[in-house]
Amino acid sequence: MARSSAGWVAGLTAAALATVGFLAYQAQSSVPEELVGRPGPSATPAASAAKAPRDRRHPTALPAHSGAGERVVYSVDDDRVWLVSAGGTVENTFKVTPGSVDPAPGTYAVTSRSKAVTGTDGVPVEHVVRFADVQGVVVGFSAAVDQSTPDEDTDGADPGVKTGGVRESRADGEAMWMFATIGQKVVVIR
Repeated sequence: MARSSAGWVAGLTAAALATVGFLAYQAQSSVPEELVGRPGPSATPAASAAKAPRDRRHPTALPAHSGAGERVVYSVDDDRVWLVSAGGTVENTFKVTPGSVDPAPGTYAVTSRSKAVTGTDGVPVEHVVRFADVQGVVVGFSAAVDQSTPDEDTDGADPGVKTGGVRESRADGEAMWMFATIGQKVVVIR
């Protein structure tokens, strides 16, 4: 009896894995073309690497020429993020602290997320939203559980380690987590 039960369980497990694999393939193949952008070299480069125009009287205003539709806008020069609705309304904006590696200006898509992990600098982080890969360094938004920034994380950290974590406060990290699901457009500007 135990022998046939083991075979039955193995058969069900194999069938379940095959079904999950098929569903994952089907889900991947049905992603709209505009969201298929991959991190790194295949991401859509910006039309120009020039700095997007800013409203000097309102430095936190969404920069002109920062894309259209629902998106996350990340300015590597201003260390600021805007969460923009489909209608173009800024739902949230906040300062961030980048790691040592910046993505090139362009349009990316969120490729993976993790609720809680340890960052490349050894600091526990939460609400990780990854969208780019720069020469093997994964770039994404996250919040340090201890609320430290990369500049404060030098205790025992290897200064030669390249980090792509863009740190947010825990509250801002939660807002990003709720907004930037898999496939969400991320526009990187200067």
